Amino acid sequence: MFAFTAILAAAPLAIAIYAYAGYPLILWIVGRLRPRRIDALVGAAWPTVTVTVPVYNAGSKIRGTLEGILQLDYPRALLQVLVISDASTDGTDIVVREFAGRGVELLRLQRRIGKTAAENAALSVARGEIIVNVDATILVPPSSLKALVRVFDDPTIGVASGRDVSVGGTSQSGTGAESSYTGYEMWIRDLETRVGSIVGASGCFYGIRRSIHAKPLPIGLSWDFASPLVAQKQGYRSVSVPAAVCIVPRTAEIRTEITRKVRTMARGLRTLFYLRALMNPLRYGSFALMLISHKLLRWVPYLLAPISFAALCLLAVQSVIARVLLGGHRRGLPSQINCIDPGRSGGLRGRCSSRWHSRVVGCL
Repeated sequence: MFAFTAILAAAPLAIAIYAYAGYPLILWIVGRLRPRRIDALVGAAWPTVTVTVPVYNAGSKIRGTLEGILQLDYPRALLQVLVISDASTDGTDIVVREFAGRGVELLRLQRRIGKTAAENAALSVARGEIIVNVDATILVPPSSLKALVRVFDDPTIGVASGRDVSVGGTSQSGTGAESSYTGYEMWIRDLETRVGSIVGASGCFYGIRRSIHAKPLPIGLSWDFASPLVAQKQGYRSVSVPAAVCIVPRTAEIRTEITRKVRTMARGLRTLFYLRALMNPLRYGSFALMLISHKLLRWVPYLLAPISFAALCLLAVQSVIARVLLGGHRRGLPSQINCIDPGRSGGLRGRCSSRWHSRVVGCL
């Protein structure tokens, strides 16, 4: 029983170490032994592209985003710019209509139904062979679109993800960890690309073949996560493109970033459950193992945390290390706890003479 409880207590940490350190090491080794290439054709004709910008109440930011998109180095006759307004109420639509003379199109949804539904709705008016999703708050350097689209010359590639670069002023120093995590995530995607396929695309800037995007995704799921999974089901792989940079402003407040992360994890779990068949290694081989390692095992520690804490409380009855981890260790406390007898029905034997003992019983 003690060993099983110890496993429960240690499980979240062990899983996290594998997901964040062990998995990248395996990718690095495999990528060195048998790297996959991207076969881009220099001089090949450019495909038609629809740049979609789902937006809700981004009136203060959408102008800069559209100005950046219109500066992209791409044949203008082959480029459609489509803004999908999710029933915005702050004047976003007015700003977008100012760009109508420069070729920007507006699709307004009459009621707010969310980003995924907006991306689904875009397909009815999108004309491009490649659909590129751009977040309304980012900036895309002029050369990035060609770099992203060029990889679709390789017929085995169904989704291409840009490289997020997190930036912010000195007032945003509190969210510097966000920038570090973004760099780490881009590194993981580069390793996955060398092995074969990424298992999640950047929601800020990614491209997908129209044929893969053809079937709507249920509302509440996430297209940026689902697109490589849907592509895999159709026989395509997905890649990260380092040269396809997008500039992502850092969140000013840590609380806001935490809220966004929680929302992203919730949508990710729903998406993963919806496409759970992709986690079958017997059918999808290494892709399934990568999906489990990169996504599921990153989220499992958070889900196991309450169970792990309860197990740690049980261990604290017999283990000094567990008491230290609980933050309850005090100099002078006896190394053995005599007020609890795990082998006796009911557990309690006499009155607890220590305030710490009472805390452990309370957490049980």
